[in-house]
Amino acid sequence: MRLVNLILKRIFDVISSFIGLIIISPILIIISLLIKLTSKGPVFFTQERLGKNGKSFKIIKFRTMVVNAEHIGDGLKVQSENDSRITPIGKILRKTSLDELPQLFNVLIGQMSLVGPRPPVTYFPYDGYENYPDWAKKRFSMKPGVTGLSQVLVRNSVSWDERIVIDNKYIDTFNILLDIKILLKTIVKVLKSENLYLTSDIEQQKVLTESK
Repeated sequence: MRLVNLILKRIFDVISSFIGLIIISPILIIISLLIKLTSKGPVFFTQERLGKNGKSFKIIKFRTMVVNAEHIGDGLKVQSENDSRITPIGKILRKTSLDELPQLFNVLIGQMSLVGPRPPVTYFPYDGYENYPDWAKKRFSMKPGVTGLSQVLVRNSVSWDERIVIDNKYIDTFNILLDIKILLKTIVKVLKSENLYLTSDIEQQKVLTESK
């Protein structure tokens, strides 16, 4: 039954991401133009992330900060939407989660799924896949998602290890209906524009563009 659900998951990912990209293509073009016209730098931000089985890939997002933001001010930490490194368009994109839309390309080519554990950067919260404790490596047994169970339940309000526990629970209980429920809850949360910067603890802070 799990194999059937995994097959259905991939079919759902391909069809949904393909149709989604076609439908939102005008929005993607408008956002791209706004980014290009209002700040210097590329339209997209790419970053190495850990995917299935710890294999790294480049995640695609709309750029929401000035170029080389990680070397300016607070470095990797972004504690509020008032961070001067976030561009005016970037504030809107982050608040509405529109900066995540390009990840549909990652889904279409098979690097990501619509639903799954969020892919961490290669060096945080652990430095490299090999340094994750065995219990935490379980979260990498499925493709990372644009959204996930921990995103709709706790987002950035708890530590990474606590989020990994929730990710593992998702993997244990996964089925296509659960994915659909998570997607629906994600839409509700996006519409509510919930705060992305919830805590001050170093593990719980938003790490540049990583924690979403």
